[in-house]
Amino acid sequence: MTGERAVDSLRLFVAITVPDAVRKEMLHAQRELQPLAPRGVVRWTGPGQFHLTLRFLGDVASDRVAGLQESLHTVCSGAPVLQLRAEGVGFFPNARSPRVIWAGINDGGGRLAALQKEIERAVQAFTAEPGGERFAGHVTLGRFKRPGHLEIKALTGRAETMGTRRFGDWTALEIELIRSELAPTGAHYTTLDTLPLGEN
Repeated sequence: MTGERAVDSLRLFVAITVPDAVRKEMLHAQRELQPLAPRGVVRWTGPGQFHLTLRFLGDVASDRVAGLQESLHTVCSGAPVLQLRAEGVGFFPNARSPRVIWAGINDGGGRLAALQKEIERAVQAFTAEPGGERFAGHVTLGRFKRPGHLEIKALTGRAETMGTRRFGDWTALEIELIRSELAPTGAHYTTLDTLPLGEN
């Protein structure tokens, strides 16, 4: 059954790749925070997994991927390139009961959020995964396994001092449709399609 599922469907998400220079600055911040969390409390994200995810799709039937690509191309060709800024560290849902620690990404003009809404509409027919209620651009730095407040007080305190820390600016010219293959060593990513953004 597992083998059939691997052939018949692909685990996909739509994302913007973070440039190496920005990724490096995020990694520096992550390494400052790592020693402050007791062992086993946080599962830290590898730098190769630093993406600005616009929509997680989950398993998509292989025979529907071409239609998905066409739908995404239509949206992206009419969307503007994005001037993005990576800045600040925070938590979902909050620092008191965190499940995720993140580095923020935004554009200041609302174009990123508008593109994400268009992508949400474009992929609805191809995924059973529910969309998020409210989009907040971010890169996941780590996920909490045991969010006991006293255990992570040093970590959350240091992260709060990074609220305005700048990781870098860049122009996003494209988004990517990415396949995620789960393995014991972590997820392995393959870009299935690159979707250029228009110049509007």
